[in-house]
Amino acid sequence: MSKLGLILIGAGGHAHACIDVIEQHGGYQISGLIGMPDEMHDHHLGYAVIGTDADLPKLAKTTPYALITLGQIKTPAHRTRLYQQVGALGYQLPTIIAPTAYVSRHASIGAGTIVMHGAIVNAGANVGKNCIINTCALIEHDVTIADHCHISTGAIVNGNTAIGSGCFVGSGSIIKEGASLGQNCVVGMGLAVRHNLPDNAQYAGYKIS
Repeated sequence: MSKLGLILIGAGGHAHACIDVIEQHGGYQISGLIGMPDEMHDHHLGYAVIGTDADLPKLAKTTPYALITLGQIKTPAHRTRLYQQVGALGYQLPTIIAPTAYVSRHASIGAGTIVMHGAIVNAGANVGKNCIINTCALIEHDVTIADHCHISTGAIVNGNTAIGSGCFVGSGSIIKEGASLGQNCVVGMGLAVRHNLPDNAQYAGYKIS
């Protein structure tokens, strides 16, 4: 049975990690990457940059599956814009789960979300659309993560936590059980969040800005 063609939108470092997960997943054949004009015809792990954002309407006619492989650190705006753009063009955005990850059958993962190697999504968790659950992240029981979030490498989101849309949780950070993060929060690397954060909070461990 032939694999479904998949276009990767974003040609930076995060795309490399996604490529490896997609290859191990085995359900899709990467057709190429979408990058910036100066990246045209570059190759990433054997796959070519075949177009820019302007080529997406044309490519949708032959390759109807796409995944946002642009990373997210300071802002979700670029990933959110691309997700909305490809959805309006009729692309289907699959859920990609690494075979080395564990996702409970009692959890749900939204369209366009990728769960990277070694990550765990436990029972009752609900992860939204267009999220990155990065390498070795732990999403505990009954957590809710809204759309367009990035839970970075090795982060721990403890049970009954609510993460608002567009949040970034840095590598190795820990979110206390039952805490909530408002929309578009940024939690720095290696921090412990023991209390709720309001919308748009920038948390550096010693203050909220």
